[in-house]
Amino acid sequence: MYKDSKEMEEKFFFGGRLIFGPDAKSLIVTILLILVPVIIFCAFVAQHLRHEFPAHNAGYAILVVAIVFTIYVLVLLLITSARDPGIVPRASHPPEEDFCYESSVSVEVGGRQTPSLQFPRSKEVIVNGNSVKVKYCDTCMVYRPPRCSHCSICNNCVERFDHHCPWVGQCVGMRNYRFFFMFVSSSTILCIYVFAMSALYIKVIMHNEPCNVWKAMKESPASVILMAYCFISLWFVGGLTGFHLYLIGKNQTTYENFRHRADNRPNVYDRGCFDNFQEVFCTKVKPSRNNFRAYIQDEEVQRRQPVNRTRELEIEDSGGGDPRSKVEDDLELGGDLLKISQRRNFDQFNEDSDVRSRGGNGNQTHSEFALGSSDQQAPDNNHRETHHSGRGRRSGSWEISSDSLYSQSRSSDQ
Repeated sequence: MYKDSKEMEEKFFFGGRLIFGPDAKSLIVTILLILVPVIIFCAFVAQHLRHEFPAHNAGYAILVVAIVFTIYVLVLLLITSARDPGIVPRASHPPEEDFCYESSVSVEVGGRQTPSLQFPRSKEVIVNGNSVKVKYCDTCMVYRPPRCSHCSICNNCVERFDHHCPWVGQCVGMRNYRFFFMFVSSSTILCIYVFAMSALYIKVIMHNEPCNVWKAMKESPASVILMAYCFISLWFVGGLTGFHLYLIGKNQTTYENFRHRADNRPNVYDRGCFDNFQEVFCTKVKPSRNNFRAYIQDEEVQRRQPVNRTRELEIEDSGGGDPRSKVEDDLELGGDLLKISQRRNFDQFNEDSDVRSRGGNGNQTHSEFALGSSDQQAPDNNHRETHHSGRGRRSGSWEISSDSLYSQSRSSDQ
């Protein structure tokens, strides 16, 4: 198992070199939406335009540009989808340095009120001279860095989280936002290019065979289908490109844009349009904080190994059986014997006082005989009383059952 990937939803390939989101299957649909129109364009449009520009064989450039640009778009799609978007490594336990005991909130444990262990759910950090609140993530057990959010689909905290894109099957964050924008903008340019070349082919048909536009469209139905497809696609990828150009100019993410618009929060990350574009396209991409190629053992097995070894040693020392049950039985037996001994001493003291008050030799001899007989029966009575006291004792108390007290009083009277 790859390191830090036990509870992640991502899919790993080539030894952890490629990391895809949980909905990576949608990537196949996106690839088909790009490849199928380009194949139709090359087969039914670009092939016929090769000889329309004989100077320097310029007609071949139309076909080559379409193929090369399509490969470029697919590479950007693969980089966006198979790259770590900026996943924050999970912690194995909550941050201990922030623990505190809250006396006002207590928990009843074993009949006692103990303070509850608490730690702050948010912190204040300074960003560009402004105070920004960062929240604690219960799933990752870390305080999220500024501009970080937890993706419910990938089940990870992602730095500079923009959104989760189902078309690329991956979160868009700090480490792949640049490639995502390049992919969307390049797809827009590819749509415009295919639309323009298809319209050019309709124009060429009208010029070579003097006819109106409707007859030319009947001559090349593939061009009409491509023009309609590209026109519809431009509303999506073109609109998305314009929206992200606006976000880059404001230095905002999609998540921040919708959240701040609802909360009317100021944007503390805006450094000016030029610097904002430079931050996205001209800064070095930070390395991943995860090493997905490293192997680790199961943490649950590692935690249980020393505990199981200790239990085995305890069982060997006790000669088998449950050591916890043995300790509880010993405590139960010792407590009951102590109470029985105190009870017998008190009864013997009362009997000695009665003998002295009577002052009779015969009675004294009879009393001593009675005491002697009760002492001889003490081991059997102790054993029987101990057995009954274990059944009559309540959990968490060392009181003796009523059956034990009754048998003890009868033995003392004898």
